[in-house]
Amino acid sequence: MTTIVEEKALSLTHVNYKGKKIKLPFKILSTTARDETLEVQASNRFTQESIGLPSFARAIYERILHAEWKATMEDKELGTGGSKIWDEVRAGLNWFRK
Repeated sequence: MTTIVEEKALSLTHVNYKGKKIKLPFKILSTTARDETLEVQASNRFTQESIGLPSFARAIYERILHAEWKATMEDKELGTGGSKIWDEVRAGLNWFRK
């Protein structure tokens, strides 16, 4: 018999990490079964160099990459820099710079 466990997704805007409440640049989805502070690996898409990040930071990294792709595709119709999605990319990049 197979048991199906239903997980509810949460939209997170803040994460408690190492005793600090960290504001995220945008909402990320999380499940109640996952600890968003666990370290996971993320790889640079150009050099393949890997680094350990808390899972919430990797979610932001992946969202930046996806937004960059969407903005690039939209720019093909609107012209370079025409997509409003670049604002999301910038917000994510600025968050990492802090």
